[in-house]
Amino acid sequence: MRIDEIFFQDFRNLAELKLKPDAAINIFLGRNAQGKTNILEAIHFASIGRSRASKDVELIRWGQPAALIRIKFFKAEVSHELAIEISAEKRRRRVLLDGGAIRFRGIIGKLNSVMFSPEDLFVFKNSPGVRRKFLDGEISQASPIYFADLLTYNRLIDQRNNLLKKIREGLASPSNLDLWNEQLAQTAAQIVLKRLESVDKLNFLANEMQREISAHSENLAVAYDMHGLQDFDEAALKNIGADFGAQVFDFERLKKNLASWYHETFKARNFSDIKRGSTSLGPHIDDLQFFINGRELRLFGSQGQMRTAALALKLSELKFLESETGEYPVLLLDDVMSELDAERRGQLLNFLRREKIQTLITAAEEAYFPARDFGKFFKLHSGLVTKD
Repeated sequence: MRIDEIFFQDFRNLAELKLKPDAAINIFLGRNAQGKTNILEAIHFASIGRSRASKDVELIRWGQPAALIRIKFFKAEVSHELAIEISAEKRRRRVLLDGGAIRFRGIIGKLNSVMFSPEDLFVFKNSPGVRRKFLDGEISQASPIYFADLLTYNRLIDQRNNLLKKIREGLASPSNLDLWNEQLAQTAAQIVLKRLESVDKLNFLANEMQREISAHSENLAVAYDMHGLQDFDEAALKNIGADFGAQVFDFERLKKNLASWYHETFKARNFSDIKRGSTSLGPHIDDLQFFINGRELRLFGSQGQMRTAALALKLSELKFLESETGEYPVLLLDDVMSELDAERRGQLLNFLRREKIQTLITAAEEAYFPARDFGKFFKLHSGLVTKD
């Protein structure tokens, strides 16, 4: 996967910008608020359909009617062009892939990218929702089926929660939950099964990266924390094919039994869910756990260990997508060089050069990088870019 050409018009503070990035490493230098992050945000938005903005209109340059993102890229050595127009007046998004219109959610998995920003250094201390978003975003880029299941599940959760509130208010019968419980159980099982398979792979890859960055002094373990297990004893869990304590899973048995487990558990929680007016079980509540040398990172990890683990996690995301799709995604590094010490910066840059990953990096200081032949440098000022 590599980007061949980028064109932006009226995106954030980028009035009009056309770039031909190098196939290897590209470095965007400039002071704060010059537009460096906007370049990466536009690419990531075209990749996953999400941005930092709460409303699409915030992505459009002030006073302009629309913003345009057009990216030419190669996937499996086949050329593609993805264009996204965001309209302020019509409040809509128009997406073209190779000249043909597609639904906006259809962009997932077309242009794969991984973005790493300073906020990611605190993923371990943030809420479970942040960690679920990380995992869901990673899997969705590799599996459109998973992304579709996720959309279906979120819709079913909203519908079940609305029904729970109506039952609590005496406006519906509890028997109406049976159908929703069954549908929700099937979709929840599919999502969790894919998450478990992915975390199993991520656990290996993240530890590999952690050991490389820490000079083989630290081991990183990633575990899936499935909500509701406290309701069942160890024998019952092993009966469905899961030993969550050891993170060992019989995926064939889980495939057969997980939906039934969810269905029975949803049913057992009907009364308590009616009282609270929301669904108390499912992948929308699950979490990820991280351990350094056997100790939970969130509770016992130092700042240095958390920074190393965050970097290892992002690099493992690259490896995960490469293993799932057959090629590395584009890597977007937004102002993280200042957050890493010299040793970690060196390890990161060595990895990128060795693996030949197309990377776009924003930074305020050129001193973070080796000699000029390291990559292609651009200077930014007020949304304008020049090749250095």
